[in-house]
Amino acid sequence: MHGYRVETTVSSQGSLIIKGLPFQAGDKVEVIIRRHKHGERKNTCYPLRGKPIRYADPFGSVGEEDWETLR
Repeated sequence: MHGYRVETTVSSQGSLIIKGLPFQAGDKVEVIIRRHKHGERKNTCYPLRGKPIRYADPFGSVGEEDWETLR
C-alpha cells in the first residue's frame, strides 16, 4: 500500500478539498483525519533529524594510531 500525506485546513463550511492526489480514478483509498495540534513538535523521538551536519575532516584517517602495522 502506498501512503500519501497532506496537510490542509477545514473551510468555514466544514469541508476539505484535496487536489492533485497521486492515485488513479477508481482507486479505493482509506481516509484518516486527525487534528494537527499547533506547536506540537514532530519527530521528538529523533531530536537530531533535520539538523545540519558538519564534517570537520571528512577525508582524514580515523583511528590511525590504533593500527599495529603502522607503528
